[in-house]
Amino acid sequence: MPLKVIPPRNARTKNFYIRGTYLGIAVDQSAGTDKQSVARKVKERIEGEIERGAYGQRAERDTSSPTFLSAAVSYLEAGKSARHVEHLIDYFGETPAAEIDQAAIDKAAMTLHPNVTNASRNSYVHTPVSAILHHAGIDIIIKRPPGAKGRVVNDWLPPADAFGILAAADAIDFEFGTLLAFLLYTGPRINGALALTAADINVGEANAWARPQKGQPHNAVRLNDELRERLPYLLELIGDRERVFRWHYGGQLKHLLTRSKLAYLGMPCPQRRPNKWREPPNRLKWVTFHIWRHTWASWMRRYGRLSTDDLADSGNWRDRRSAARYVHAVPDGLWDHVDRLPLPADLPALPAPPKREDKAS
Repeated sequence: MPLKVIPPRNARTKNFYIRGTYLGIAVDQSAGTDKQSVARKVKERIEGEIERGAYGQRAERDTSSPTFLSAAVSYLEAGKSARHVEHLIDYFGETPAAEIDQAAIDKAAMTLHPNVTNASRNSYVHTPVSAILHHAGIDIIIKRPPGAKGRVVNDWLPPADAFGILAAADAIDFEFGTLLAFLLYTGPRINGALALTAADINVGEANAWARPQKGQPHNAVRLNDELRERLPYLLELIGDRERVFRWHYGGQLKHLLTRSKLAYLGMPCPQRRPNKWREPPNRLKWVTFHIWRHTWASWMRRYGRLSTDDLADSGNWRDRRSAARYVHAVPDGLWDHVDRLPLPADLPALPAPPKREDKAS
């Protein structure tokens, strides 16, 4: 019987098995992964080892000098993210992990993804390869491609637009309006806000326990008067439900934001149908959930007078370079001196504006 990928044998393991006979060699072993696509790669590796007469020496070889494939399998077996890993296994395969350097990674990024931005190449190749190599114990410092962080967004909402969208969202769904208010007044990423539980909220002490985001630790956030009114009322509405907000990030949530923006602008919103609706042109089309995070930071700089260091210390950013992007929100005090510049002794008289002729009806 040729080698086959066999489903898990019992409930005690989630890993697939490789079983069968190839060139007279019997195989019955765990694939070391619960990803069927990766298990197929393991099967192909075993077939190659049998062809080379190297089967049975894998454990010794992997310990001394693991291949990218064995390093990736170990990485996945440890419960790490499988995102983008399969294509990397296809590309690097049995390449010794220690031989994968900066040039090899850059070449893989260009070969696998020739028509995307450097930010996407960083996400698809540089980041997962770095994680796999470090998991295998290989100490490598990978230089990210220029523009790896993508376009830096500094846009933020002025109060009139923010409050207008909030009011429209409340009219559609009070829970959704409260979600936007939580984003606006505490500044988390959307997935961090959606992970909020009733147990995380302490209305009496006017704070909440913010869930970790992008590897950051938990941190306490202060609830302002708006949230101190909204959240207790919402908790009464949801009853015994653990999560405060019922949605998961996706199309329904994006459609609610679009409906709220268009309602505020007095525009109709297209009905949501999978893959068949698009947000019509409007002056707030640029407003995404992440813009509310930028708005919080910009407001804290402009109205709360927080410094860059204060923003970084809030726990919403890991470094001061990220927080420094909001310095634009507060006009530099140096510009206050513009009124000291000399003016002509006699300001010129401005001509009267031209008269407008009424158009014939």
